[in-house]
Amino acid sequence: MADDIPRVFADAIAADPARPLLTWYDDATGERTELSGATLANWVAKTANLLVDEVAAGPGSVAGMLLPPHWQTAAVLLGCWSAGLTVRTEPGPVDVLFAAADRAPEADAWSAGERYALALAPFALPLREVPAGFADYVVEVRVHGDHFAPYPGGGAELVARAARRAEELGLAPGDRVLVDAARHPDPVDWLLAPLSVRGSVVLCGNLDPTRLDSRLTTEKVTRPLA
Repeated sequence: MADDIPRVFADAIAADPARPLLTWYDDATGERTELSGATLANWVAKTANLLVDEVAAGPGSVAGMLLPPHWQTAAVLLGCWSAGLTVRTEPGPVDVLFAAADRAPEADAWSAGERYALALAPFALPLREVPAGFADYVVEVRVHGDHFAPYPGGGAELVARAARRAEELGLAPGDRVLVDAARHPDPVDWLLAPLSVRGSVVLCGNLDPTRLDSRLTTEKVTRPLA
């Protein structure tokens, strides 16, 4: 079994990088965004390069997260772990902070050298107004390189947690897992546990129960967590 998060991610996409790996629904807006393993890997590499090149972050650095379950959150998290950063969700001193734009006021509780805001908008559109003291993540990240050699050994404890959680949730190798983001906000559940079994994710925000049955069929879901 892989013993670090970059290897878990690499193993999950190795067999078929073109297959859908993470499909995001927001039933409040009607958005559907589908990322292949290769596309998500590109976002992850760009994020890791942003951290190394712009923030001068690396192993031993800490990233703060004020982000909900979302496909862009997956890119940020996996990028941080690829660059060797530790991720925390409780306020405190960090080297870099990533925040949803509507949570930017909470940033006062964090001591961060660099701050990036995310609109979390369809088609990865940039922010219309960037909060004071922040840079726009989707604008900044696009200019960075498409390839990154991950630092080894990152997140071994999280990998072990994800393996245990996959067993608890009854995930089988290769499962296509539908996740209700409101019920499973922990990225160990909605991201790492499915990846640990080389599965794929259908992540649903603001899940409309009346759409669930058809979505299970349309997305060929083998394990619903809703």
